[in-house]
Amino acid sequence: MKHLLIAVSASCSITALSAQAETLTMSSWVPPTHFLYTDILAPYAEKVAEVTEGRVTIEILPAALGAPPQHWELARTGVADITWGNFTYEPERFVSMWFAEFPNAGTNATAQSVALWRTYEEFLKNNQAYAGVHMLTVGMFGGGQMHHGKATITSPDQVTGQKFRMGGPIQERLLTALGAVPVAAPATKAYEMLDSGVIDGSLHTMESVVNFRLDESLTHHTIFPNGFYDATFFVAMNEGRWNALSDADKAAIDSISGEIFAKAWGEQFDLQNASAFEKLGAAGHEIVDASPELIAAADAVYGDMVADWEVAAKDAGVEDPAAMLAFFQSTYNELAN
Repeated sequence: MKHLLIAVSASCSITALSAQAETLTMSSWVPPTHFLYTDILAPYAEKVAEVTEGRVTIEILPAALGAPPQHWELARTGVADITWGNFTYEPERFVSMWFAEFPNAGTNATAQSVALWRTYEEFLKNNQAYAGVHMLTVGMFGGGQMHHGKATITSPDQVTGQKFRMGGPIQERLLTALGAVPVAAPATKAYEMLDSGVIDGSLHTMESVVNFRLDESLTHHTIFPNGFYDATFFVAMNEGRWNALSDADKAAIDSISGEIFAKAWGEQFDLQNASAFEKLGAAGHEIVDASPELIAAADAVYGDMVADWEVAAKDAGVEDPAAMLAFFQSTYNELAN
């Protein structure tokens, strides 16, 4: 009888715990074989369950609930509890974040991601553009570069007239100013566009060339030492769902989020980029540094972009855009060195 009572008591406790457990849905738009899923999102979900002792779990849905540019709204409106995406998939909403996607944002994704988190916390946390979600982390990808299918590009005159696939308005302005022809398309379309001759080259991180299986099409890589452009990412949770969690579970999740999660994000991109450099080099690809002239041309465009952005960022509610950019740059330099 004593053993029976213990068993019944244990069973009731487990049932009560299960009844109280929260399952949060996450919408992800990369396949489950992509490193961002296997090495960043899935481990984070496991840690959430661990630190909350099973009271909160994350279910990564088998299919995305919308297109990549819709994922901020999916979290804000509660269609999904958690989503991730690129801030500048909605460039007008997130004007305040453009500064980190300009040239010269760096090539150390770990330092970038932590610097961006600290910048967000210091300058943007209360900006109205970010309302409606609890930010779990932000991240960057370690410097996008210029890749070509047939020719080595090192100088400004070699860029002129070349058709490059690109992914957003910042990249578009950069390419246009350098005399290239920007062609807007997602990275997933790059292979067929290269194969059909619609584009001559494409903008990617080194890891993206490998992970999108473009290494047979893009064999010439031009490296800007501080990055040609970049991308900024969020992992966000619906604010109402966050507020409904217990204080203990919110504290537990915060303990593995924010800067810690940003660091983990950046570390994985750094590993992937280093591996891609090694793989592409071993395959005989031509990997060259941009010439001082090409770097100077990109820097001149960068100066114009920053000047225009400072005006737009003030209109978007950033009190001192120049101070925010300086904070990001100094934090990055401190962390990267």
